[in-house]
This record gives sequence, C-alpha cells and structure tokens, in this order.
Amino acid sequence: MNTTRTLCFVIAALSSYAALVYRLCQVRRSWRDNAYRTLVLTLVLQCLTFTMGAVAMVSTRFLGVGNLAILVMHLSAVAFCVSAQIILLRWASAAEEVVRKARYWMITGIVLNVLLTALFLIADGPGRPATDFNTGSGQPLVLTYLLVFIVSQAVPCVTIFRQCGPYARMTGKASLRQALRLLSVAAVVLFLYCLARTVNILTAACGVDIGVWQLASNVFSAVGIFTLSLSLTISSWETSAAKLLDWARSYRSYRALYPLWRDLYESSPDIVLEPPGPSVSDLNYRLHRRVIEIRDGWRDLRPYIDRTANGAGGAGAGASEESRQAFAEAAQIRQALQAKRTGTIPVDNKDAGDFDDRDTDNFTSEVAWLTQVASAYRRLSKVS
Repeated sequence: MNTTRTLCFVIAALSSYAALVYRLCQVRRSWRDNAYRTLVLTLVLQCLTFTMGAVAMVSTRFLGVGNLAILVMHLSAVAFCVSAQIILLRWASAAEEVVRKARYWMITGIVLNVLLTALFLIADGPGRPATDFNTGSGQPLVLTYLLVFIVSQAVPCVTIFRQCGPYARMTGKASLRQALRLLSVAAVVLFLYCLARTVNILTAACGVDIGVWQLASNVFSAVGIFTLSLSLTISSWETSAAKLLDWARSYRSYRALYPLWRDLYESSPDIVLEPPGPSVSDLNYRLHRRVIEIRDGWRDLRPYIDRTANGAGGAGAGASEESRQAFAEAAQIRQALQAKRTGTIPVDNKDAGDFDDRDTDNFTSEVAWLTQVASAYRRLSKVS
C-alpha cells in the first residue's frame, strides 16, 4: 500500500509542478496582476504540500527532525487551501470584498497552522512513528491533530463548491466559467478525500481494519489535485488546446480526403494550381485547396457519370440515408473515372449539377460530407 500512496503523492506533485511551470512562463506579462501572483503562490504551496508528502513516504526524518515532512505538508496544505479560496475571491468578487474576505481567510489559516504546530509538539510529533499520523493510532492528541487538519481541508472544499456555481453563472468569460466548473469538481473530489481520510482515522481508532480501502483517500487526493491543477491553468491554455484540436481534426480530414483527391488528380491534373507536396505547415489553406480541387475534379467527371448507377448498397444494411448517399456518390465517381479512362460516355450522364446539389456555403459541413464520400470511396476500392 505504501507504493500506491507514494505514487499518488508523486502524481499530485508532478501535476502541481507542471501547472506551476506553465504559469511561470507567463510571468513577464502577468506579474503585476495580483490574481496572477496569488495563483503562483497557490501553486508553489501545492507543490510543497505534495513534495513533502512524497518525502514523508520515503523517509521518517526531514532536516534531521522526525515527522517534520508531515508537519510541513499539513501546514502548507492549510496555506494552500486559504490561497485557493483567495484566488476564487479575486476571480469573482469586487475589490473591496476581496480585501475583507481575504483578510478573514488569512487570519483563519494562521490560527489553524499555529494550532496544528502546537498539537504536533504537545503530542511529541518528532518522536512518534510516522504511521501514527496516518491513522491516529488511538492517541487522543494525534487524533485531535488529524481531525483539525481534515476540517481545515473540508471547510474550504465546501465553500469553494458553493461559490463556484453562482460565480460561473455570473461571469461572461467562457474560459473563466470553465475554470470555475472544473474547480467545483476538484472541490467535490477533495471533499471525498476528507471523508475517506476521516473514515480511515475513525475506523483505526475503533480497531476496525478496512484493508485496501484505506487507499481511497490517497486516490481521491491525487485525482482532486490533478483536476485542481487543470482548473487553475485552463484559462490560459484552453484556447491553445482548442486550436490544437481544430488542427488535428483538419489534418485528419486532409488525410482522409487524399485517396479521392489522388484519383481525381490523376484523371484531371489541371485541377491542381501548384504541385502537391507533403508539407502541412499551412494546413487550413491546403485543406481548402484540396476541397476545391476535389470539386473541380468532380465537375470534370460530370459527362462520364452514369445517372442510372447506384452504389448505395455498399453502405450495408441499416445504414443512414446520408451514408447511403455518400456510397452512391463514391460509386458514381469510381465508375466515372473508369469511363473517362476508356472514353465511354454514358447515355444518361450527369452533365450538370454537383454532389446532389448539396449546400457548399458552409465549409465545415462540406469537409464533413466530402470526408464521408472519401471514406466510402476508400472502402469501395478495397472491395473491388
């Protein structure tokens, strides 16, 4: 179980450091912003908390003092919760309200840390086995110390969850709204950590062994911190991630259209304005060119398309009407390419019109439709 606990601490620490490094890359343009400085401080405390957790799992002494890593982890966790609450206030409250409530949270955090330090020393924390601070081992002072710590974590989770919903509805920024929703999810998961940790302590105090279920608290902690790291950084990387996803979708469409484009290009080389190449540095332009070239190649084939041909059956039983239409178009293109090679012009040819006169004003819809036709064309090529 210690290996799993250590792994959970490492995952939480790595996600914290990743979020911190990402935010520090914006230090030049954002350092004057109070909310940014508070966010960086929060991430530093988050990193310290889970670094100390990992240290405590591999060594009982830190800087020569027994269980000091555990105490530092708990103190920084309290400060981290206070800082996260202040971030939420800065995101969603007026400046005057932020100052007043931030002062309240800072005083509360200081009082809690002084209380935890006093309980740690009174309970002879440096001289106790490290396992005592995992379950309490039935020692009243250690139990009190652990329960105070859990309450200090649970209360901010509840307040953050209660505030995120109204704040998300109030804000007009989509990225901030998404961050607040993720923050509320993180608060729920971390509250589950507090509940699981409380169960571990109370069952141990009652002499009940719950076995592997003790690890639930560590899992909830790792998942919650990972989600929290996402929520604290999403406002800065969401736009970049959306652009990356758009690029990936465009590239997938660009590649999917290739078999259809290639055969049309071989049939009508004049449709290409510039020599084809492997570069996708200007993907948006190349995708537009590929769609236009497919359309031009299709128009060149119109005299060779047999209106009576129907390949809709290639879609298979139960296929949608749109899928059947895509297979019908693909089959007509295949037959037209063969007819052009042999110089055979059908009696009832399709000398006018387009892909069943589909609306081509919406480029996204057109790409989606041509991708379906290209997919059907590729499948028909494999069958023949």
